[in-house]
Amino acid sequence: MVVQHPLEHEVQFVTLHGHRRAFVKVGSGPALLLLHGLGCDHTTWEPVIDALARRYTVIAPDLLGHGMSAKPRADYSVGGYANGMRDLITVLGIDKVTVVGHSFGGGVAMQFAYQFPERTERMILVASGGLGPEVSAAIRSVSTPGFHQAMGLLTLPGIRHVGKAGLKALSRTGLKATRDLDEVAEIYDSFRDPYARAAIRHVVSAVVDWKGQIVTMADRAYLTEEMPMAVIWGRDDRVIPVRHASNAAALAPKARVEVIPNAGHFPHKDHPQRFAKIVHEFIRSTEPATYSRARFRSLLKNGRTTSLSPLRAVRSDAS
Repeated sequence: MVVQHPLEHEVQFVTLHGHRRAFVKVGSGPALLLLHGLGCDHTTWEPVIDALARRYTVIAPDLLGHGMSAKPRADYSVGGYANGMRDLITVLGIDKVTVVGHSFGGGVAMQFAYQFPERTERMILVASGGLGPEVSAAIRSVSTPGFHQAMGLLTLPGIRHVGKAGLKALSRTGLKATRDLDEVAEIYDSFRDPYARAAIRHVVSAVVDWKGQIVTMADRAYLTEEMPMAVIWGRDDRVIPVRHASNAAALAPKARVEVIPNAGHFPHKDHPQRFAKIVHEFIRSTEPATYSRARFRSLLKNGRTTSLSPLRAVRSDAS
């Protein structure tokens, strides 16, 4: 089944384990798996899909519980999402991918690379979760009692239309603090679906509590030693602090870190051409990871044998 929306890429569907999965697949060449953030869907990647598809096969799914994918009572853990992505690329006949994850999708990308290193060529984390405890109060609130009921009231037709319009208007003010509110408006609008609200609550409860993020890559970062890794962040991110990019540099000293000025939590939307260029240069200048079971076994047995490396200089490109 295929659905075409004006000005968007063709959306295709497959059924996995009884649940419908929506995805976009365009381009040719080495495969890029683009994983969106919490409450978003594949359309968050629309500004960069065409640029990336000139050189790569781009697969941009709607994660389970998001967008046009099913929203069942199911496993919404990070590991469950990684399994789902493994199954999706298998059905599509794709053996290996460079996995690109934004925000919560970054956590899924890390889990995918950890669970399936033999299918991961590179990892690119974009304003990613899993690199420190801090996260915005708005995300923490999703796991609080009463969120489902309160959001049900706030997304009643009249209230929702006014709220969405207000958020969109604020996003156009040019202020750094409000630059991401257009995306927030779309997430807010999606909460009108009670199944979407329930799915998001389950996702957040698995990775965030009132203190902040629970899931972290810190204890397993040494496993990235054999895998090319890039980290991209917007300097003005108000959702997950940009200093988490430095955390990534400390946890994975070989990682390539880029901070984009005048960008918020969605640098791929704020500066799509620059983002696509960073991705291409990273892929062009690195060899895909080659999985060795013996090497992976050795890393697991030895664990982290040295202390965390000092923070590396984080590149900030003004272009």
